[in-house]
Amino acid sequence: MSPSQDNLTASVSQEVALALVDITVAFPSRSGPGQYYTAVQGATLRVARGEFLSVVGPTGCGKSTLLNVAAGLLAPTGGYVEVFGERLQGINRKAGYMFQADALMPWRSALENVAAGLIFRGVPKPQALERAAEWLRRVGLAGHGHSFPHQLSGGMRKRTALAQMLILDPDILLMDEPFSALDVQTRQLMENELLELWSADRKSVVFITHDLEEAIALSDRVVVLSAGPGAHPIGEYPIDLPRPRDVAEIRLSPHFVDLHGRIWHTMKAEVLKGYAQTMEG
Repeated sequence: MSPSQDNLTASVSQEVALALVDITVAFPSRSGPGQYYTAVQGATLRVARGEFLSVVGPTGCGKSTLLNVAAGLLAPTGGYVEVFGERLQGINRKAGYMFQADALMPWRSALENVAAGLIFRGVPKPQALERAAEWLRRVGLAGHGHSFPHQLSGGMRKRTALAQMLILDPDILLMDEPFSALDVQTRQLMENELLELWSADRKSVVFITHDLEEAIALSDRVVVLSAGPGAHPIGEYPIDLPRPRDVAEIRLSPHFVDLHGRIWHTMKAEVLKGYAQTMEG
């Protein structure tokens, strides 16, 4: 193991924050009564406390399905989930979820959107709004608290959604392609913003993305899923790039290029298989 890998291992606790064990998820099929489509089969993922894990794979391979299982929004057909060693029953209260699509309430201002979770938990409104204002400042939106979602740019809405999740101080961050709709420049700014906020307290992160470069630039480890049906992990790669990172600059390093080539070698056949399936559909 290289010195950089030693440093990586030392920076991440060996305590397992989230474990998805032998997960299978089957949905009723349109083929007819009694027919099922097995989206995920026998998938196991473990995320250490403080680890930033990205999951990549072909379109439709079950990445979001696994995230919904981790959040407790979807009960698996088989297998189980553990959160800090305890079997998950119902919603994962230790996790925050950042969706691909905007989940902001359009009738509330940015400040009110960020404060909403605290208010729902019983925090007095003045205190919730004060803390929401601080989080908007932390994500670079001081002065935009009274703007409504339709008045914000795409990047500003993502910053608001990030603050909305982080204000609740979850131990685990579940992120489903949160920056995929942004232009390249705004996306890189948001990725750096996320890394800066994450490095402050090292939450456990499960980050879903189609973008292999994004996965490598952000993560401690990248897991590759096979194409469906019956998607499952087919490879995992420690990302022993130094931190702190600038996601634009790190992409230029020779080791980044080497990691990209090795992971893409595993992914390529699955991506082509997934593409063929979409064409057949």
